[in-house]
Order: sequence, then C-alpha cells, then structure tokens
Amino acid sequence: MSKGLDYTALTLVIIGAVNWGLIGIFKLDLVNLIFGNMTWMSRVIYTLIGISGLYLLSLYGRVMDFESENV
Repeated sequence: MSKGLDYTALTLVIIGAVNWGLIGIFKLDLVNLIFGNMTWMSRVIYTLIGISGLYLLSLYGRVMDFESENV
C-alpha cells in the first residue's frame, strides 16, 4: 500500500512541478485551463498536489533509513 501511495504522490507532485514550470515560462496554468479558474475541481487538484508534496517529505526519513540498513 505504501509503495502505491508513494508512486501516486510522486506522480501528482511531478504534475504540479510541470504546471509550475509552464506558469513560469509561458504564463500557462494547465489546471486553470482544463478545469477553470479556482473551480471546486481545480481546488481539489491543487489540494491533492499540496498534500502529496507534504507526504513526500517523509521520503527523506525513509531514504535515510534504507541507506543505513544497506551500509
């Protein structure tokens, strides 16, 4: 279960990063373009991406634990 959650969170964060790159380079917000300006759906997407980013902070601890086990 944790592995599936990790991949889902990572995918959402990558989508968010690509969206921010497009905003920075082209002033193009894909979430806004596809789902509308701060509609309930776009707010859900932004929220899920934000929660995924916070969840992935735990990856630092898990990677450090993995590295210490393999030394």
